[in-house]
Amino acid sequence: MEAGVVLKAKGICMTFPGVKALDHVTLTLKKGEIRALMGENGAGKSTLIKCLTGVNKFEAGEIYLEGFDKPIVNKDTMDAQKKGISTVYQEVNLCPNLSVAENLYIGREPLTKIGTVNRKLMIKKAADLMKELELDIDVTKNLEDYSLALQQMVAIARAVDMDSKVLILDEPTSSLDDKEVEKLFTMMRNLKAKGVGIIFVTHFLEQVYAVCDGITVLRNGTLVGEYD
Repeated sequence: MEAGVVLKAKGICMTFPGVKALDHVTLTLKKGEIRALMGENGAGKSTLIKCLTGVNKFEAGEIYLEGFDKPIVNKDTMDAQKKGISTVYQEVNLCPNLSVAENLYIGREPLTKIGTVNRKLMIKKAADLMKELELDIDVTKNLEDYSLALQQMVAIARAVDMDSKVLILDEPTSSLDDKEVEKLFTMMRNLKAKGVGIIFVTHFLEQVYAVCDGITVLRNGTLVGEYD
């Protein structure tokens, strides 16, 4: 794989009954790059994301990821996450009735010597993570006490804390106001500075110019091109 590239999908083909959803699509993402994935509804953006994250079993093509010396195969989203590819969707996939700290560490809670959840350590780790990402959030409060924008940032923080090399943001701004979008962009720029590669799916061209380094354009399941 080329130097500085964190993720490369090459020649991805995916067919649904009667439909060629992806026809030899390529996507290249560098470390510390924010790349917009663009195209009309039905262009193949969601299908490509599902191929990258193990939801779709594509029939041809290869996915390369930094740190692996041969193409990777993701069995499911958990497998992709373990390798370093995380996705945050428009609908936040967390538990609103649990605290921010519990959401950040659900399924991977720090334990005491006797095997119970070490709540004190979990709250400290969550607070440290929020501080590192410059988020003003009380981690002991329930997730539902915060705006959708902050809930999405908690979902992103969880992905980052799981050592994601690649973060896929699937239309995260569609239900945010301008102030919330700017908060999200600040967080994206902070992650970019740490070397995380970000794929940003959006329909808003002005947001692409505000925050992205490159654009990959799909049309009817084919690659139109990759551009700075």
